[in-house]
Amino acid sequence: MLTTDQDAELVRLAQAGDPKAFEALVVKYQRRIARHVARYLRHSGDVEDVVQDVFIRAHRGLASFRGDSAFFSWLYRIATNTALSHLKRHPNEMQLGDDAPEERAEAFEPGVSDAADPERTLMAKQIADTVQRALARLQPDLAEALMLYEVEGKPYAEIAGMLDVPIGTVRTRIFRAREFIAKRLEPVLDPQRNRRW
Repeated sequence: MLTTDQDAELVRLAQAGDPKAFEALVVKYQRRIARHVARYLRHSGDVEDVVQDVFIRAHRGLASFRGDSAFFSWLYRIATNTALSHLKRHPNEMQLGDDAPEERAEAFEPGVSDAADPERTLMAKQIADTVQRALARLQPDLAEALMLYEVEGKPYAEIAGMLDVPIGTVRTRIFRAREFIAKRLEPVLDPQRNRRW
């Protein structure tokens, strides 16, 4: 609670024109925001650019921040929206969590070498590429909820607080995002089905 009170005071001072107050907020949260943005983007240079853009947008929008939610929740939403906007312009830069797509695919069958099975390697790549393209086409609110749940492991209640929406809305967004991706994976996972029709 102390953090929220400190943030509220720093925001109040920053809104009154104190540049050191906003600087203190940047120093306090820039690493957390950078870690969050890095979950979406694969190149560190892009992460730095997006983080800088996040704080520029936050500074510009600070006058309209009313304190209805915690400052960090507001900043987090700006960071997510900025990262997703960047991905829409550069879809090839998407990062699926902490691992490369091929490394994540390996987890499905531990102990089996991809090098020994070229067909499996190709399938893993097709799945990863399809998921990346689907994520890039998801509505931002659906992508945000899915990334928070699947990549960051946040519980529904925490996501609801961060996004300032009811838990039911979070569940719906995650369900719709999964359904969207699953439909795009069908032809990759079951190519025979397409041939039958």
